[in-house]
Amino acid sequence: MTVQRMDNIGVVVDDLPATIAFFRELGLELEGRAIVEGEWAGRVTGLGDQCVEIAMMRTPDGHGRLELSRFLTPPVVADHRTAPVNALGYLRVMFAVDDIDETVGSDKPRLWALTVLRPVTRWRRRPRRRRRSGE
Repeated sequence: MTVQRMDNIGVVVDDLPATIAFFRELGLELEGRAIVEGEWAGRVTGLGDQCVEIAMMRTPDGHGRLELSRFLTPPVVADHRTAPVNALGYLRVMFAVDDIDETVGSDKPRLWALTVLRPVTRWRRRPRRRRRSGE
C-alpha cells in the first residue's frame, strides 16, 4: 500500500476570521465552515468534551486543502509561534505562486511577513546529474 494523495493539513489558529482572510488573499478559497463537537469528535482527538470551529480552505487547483481549527473548548494549551524551528509540531505550509512580488506586494500589508521567504521561494530545481563511477 502506498499513499495516493494528501487531502489536507490541519492548523490550529486563535483568530479564525483573520486567518481565513489571510489565506483568501493568497488565493485559497473558503470551502466551508462548521462547528465540530460531541462524543465522536472527542473520541477522535482524545480531548473528550470539545467544541472546535473549523474552516476548510481549498487551493486554486482544487487538489490541496488547509483545515483551520479554533478550539472553543478545551482552551489551547501551548503557543508554538515563538518556539524554535526544531520544536515538535507543524513548522510551515508552502505554496507555489506565479509571481512572488505580486503575491506579497506592498498593497497587501498582511502578507509583508512572507517577504522573508523570498530567497527560499525563488529556488529552481536543477536537473539531477548522474555520477559516473570514479568521479
